[in-house]
Amino acid sequence: MRSKIAKISIAAIAVLGLSASALQADTLSDVQKNGFVKCGVNTGLPGFSSADASGHWSGIDVDVCRAVAAAVLGDASKVKYTPLTAKERFTALQSGEIDILSRNTTWTQTRDSSLGLNFAGVNFYDGQAFMIHKSLGVKSALDLNGAAVCVQAGTTTELNLASYFASHGMKYKSVSYDTTAQVRNGYESGRCDVMTSDSSQLHALQTTLKDPSGSIILPQIISKEPLGPVVRQGDDVWFNIVKWSYNAMVAAEERGITSKNVDQLKATTKDPAIKRILGTEGRLGENLHLKKDWAYNIIKQVGNYGESFERNVGMGSPLKIERGLNAQWKDGGLQYSPPFK
Repeated sequence: MRSKIAKISIAAIAVLGLSASALQADTLSDVQKNGFVKCGVNTGLPGFSSADASGHWSGIDVDVCRAVAAAVLGDASKVKYTPLTAKERFTALQSGEIDILSRNTTWTQTRDSSLGLNFAGVNFYDGQAFMIHKSLGVKSALDLNGAAVCVQAGTTTELNLASYFASHGMKYKSVSYDTTAQVRNGYESGRCDVMTSDSSQLHALQTTLKDPSGSIILPQIISKEPLGPVVRQGDDVWFNIVKWSYNAMVAAEERGITSKNVDQLKATTKDPAIKRILGTEGRLGENLHLKKDWAYNIIKQVGNYGESFERNVGMGSPLKIERGLNAQWKDGGLQYSPPFK
């Protein structure tokens, strides 16, 4: 399925008669001219990107878009969201329909090297798992031989599923859908015995079931799924802005800078590292073609990485996902920003 997506995307570019690099000579200028960032997000995944009844978007992926808008435009609300299915997401970015794709997308070698795209970081370290009706009494993924499995089309999940069952000599029936909501509905209506996706997605979808306690997520994690924002290749200025906007959130948490204390620290801190992040010392903003207070605006309006994690997917949210691999490097996790120097 991955190669099929690549062919569709490349074909779309060919039809337009454009090269990927020609489509986005200066994304920063376009964003400044438009007055908003065009961000591609999931069609609806609680904790990552979902809209409420008023059309207000929230989630850990949405916060990446808000951070870039705060850095570039000084206002985190200046984002236009485009809900995209897994099949639509790469073509939308390649064609210039969106400026950033921030939609629980796995960073793989094929996507990074053959689609004209760059991954700008990992905002969530995940892995694929299985959710099953508790009444079936299954305790291990190794007991799923012959199961019907609901899965979203156009994702790495399909390939991981095939590899896992083949490697263990088991058979299964794939029941595929285009959207996350359709996968959930298929599982809940009994079209399949088990649903598979990234573990975080399963936690999110479980909260939306009519009877969340009637399902369990099996303990086996069958893949590595580093999820992160994506931009087009060929525009290094924009790539750097998106990459360092995310790094600013991670570095702020490491240095203890929060949305609550950022004003006080900006006025009183004597720590050179914090001064550089907040733009009161050095020329880091100039390096990114942005104002000095670009990172201050991110932290003040969006918060640091830890604040975003807890608010959207952490123990303070309905998903109640532990930090695990997404803890700071100094706390045993993988979240790590290069130095702000």
